[in-house]
Amino acid sequence: MSEPIRQLILDTETTGLKVEDGHRIIEFAALEMFERKLTGNKLHLYINPEREIDPNASRIHGITDEQVADKPTFSEVINEIREFIKDSELIIHNAKFDMGFLNYQFNLIEKGKTVDSYISGVIDTLAMARQKFPGGKNSLDALCDRFKVDRSNRDYHGALIDCRLLADVYLNLTREQINLLEQQTAKSQYNFNKIDSSKFDLHVIKPTVEEEQLHLAYLEQLDKLSNGKSPWFNKKSNI
Repeated sequence: MSEPIRQLILDTETTGLKVEDGHRIIEFAALEMFERKLTGNKLHLYINPEREIDPNASRIHGITDEQVADKPTFSEVINEIREFIKDSELIIHNAKFDMGFLNYQFNLIEKGKTVDSYISGVIDTLAMARQKFPGGKNSLDALCDRFKVDRSNRDYHGALIDCRLLADVYLNLTREQINLLEQQTAKSQYNFNKIDSSKFDLHVIKPTVEEEQLHLAYLEQLDKLSNGKSPWFNKKSNI
């Protein structure tokens, strides 16, 4: 069995919407998750962007110039961020936004290097939600309402509190997938032990007709749970 993947629920707040307009990160938050449970390990930083915060942005996240004036700059915290996210899978809502800012600021300091150079992958919960609820509202607030995630304690869109909300949203978005895996595991009657196969002359044994039918039924179930979007089930080739 493969080792569990270290995942990080990640969010940032910035001085404005577009990195190409010179906007920068002012808050970074990441919560560690192992096997779908938050561990309590986190990294939360406020950062001096070395520029003014756009008033419209400040109205959303509530962070002012005065609050970050005495905070470290990104170049002073990049090592801490790099070590925390290293080899992890990032879970981000609207990953294009946060990754755009992170990659740009990493590249400014470590010429030619980006966040992508250090992590194992990114899951975009916005893309997941759009696939699962096409045509619906898929903002973090809308998904919290859909899944009945309590956000009554949040006054502003802070990175840390949004990470906590996103953790619950992600678990709800992926619950069907986990339930399916658990059902299949519960039905299994086999207990596999590690065997040194180097001593044997092993041959490939083709599946029986019954085994192929069981496999097809399993793929059909996956396809149904994903609303016809399963990459493993091709209706034309399986007819």
